[in-house]
Amino acid sequence: MNENISQNINWFPGHMAKTRRLISENISFCDIVIELLDARIPNSSKNPEIDGLTSTRPTLTLLNKSSLADPDATGKWIAEYRERGKYALAVDCITGDGLGRIPSACASILKAKIAGWNDKGMSGRKIRAMILGIPNVGKSSLVNRLCGTKKARVEDRPGVTLSKQWVSAGKDLDLLDMPGVLWPKFEDPETGKNLAFTGAIKDSILDTETLAGELCLRLFTLYPDLFLTRYKLTAEATEGKGAWELLETVAKKRGFLISGGEPDTERAASIVLDEFRGGKIGRITLECVKQRDQ
Repeated sequence: MNENISQNINWFPGHMAKTRRLISENISFCDIVIELLDARIPNSSKNPEIDGLTSTRPTLTLLNKSSLADPDATGKWIAEYRERGKYALAVDCITGDGLGRIPSACASILKAKIAGWNDKGMSGRKIRAMILGIPNVGKSSLVNRLCGTKKARVEDRPGVTLSKQWVSAGKDLDLLDMPGVLWPKFEDPETGKNLAFTGAIKDSILDTETLAGELCLRLFTLYPDLFLTRYKLTAEATEGKGAWELLETVAKKRGFLISGGEPDTERAASIVLDEFRGGKIGRITLECVKQRDQ
């Protein structure tokens, strides 16, 4: 699966070469960068090249989809960012939680610059923010929420935003929505897995049964109570089982069987992935602060 992920990244529209150029061409028109990360996988959902491309501007990091993530883990991530001297907020572009703090956070970060504008007779000048993040992390949903109307196309699949677009987000903020950015090769195979688990990589290029089996094992390892409860399993029924065996166990428990009574792992895989991504298994974070890059 990992090789499959690495070898098929080029299908993303607006892949890294094009997006790198767009960022370089437009960063001078922006005052601040708003980078969205997936609160369930803060490390894996961060393109390591973005910091270098946007180093001339301050960044506000948003841990999006926080309603799907473990709140204790999200709190630790926010604290970690602040300890590094970075600005971070937990938000959710579906529920709207935390979004109201974004304009004031941008203004606070740019306090000195805004004072300079006022001294030059530019009082009331709108802050211009570049929105960056990997595909399917919620950029278009953020834009639509902040604008209060549907300005950007939104679908629950990666690669929907194909080009840049400026939109107004009220009297204080203009947003430059950019295409999703993924890097051409993952140095760490776990990064590819995490992105695939959360739906940042198209399922159509993956072996979803293998993927779902590995997700079952990860969930059983990190959040055993949530996993067992959701699929009505017992510790005895899952003891010592590997990824594929766990997926088969889920299929059997849900009554997903094919001819001969064999477990329908394809159907079970679709269910497990959908239920994880939709938060039906519980609020889960796959990366802890201690796993961050040093």
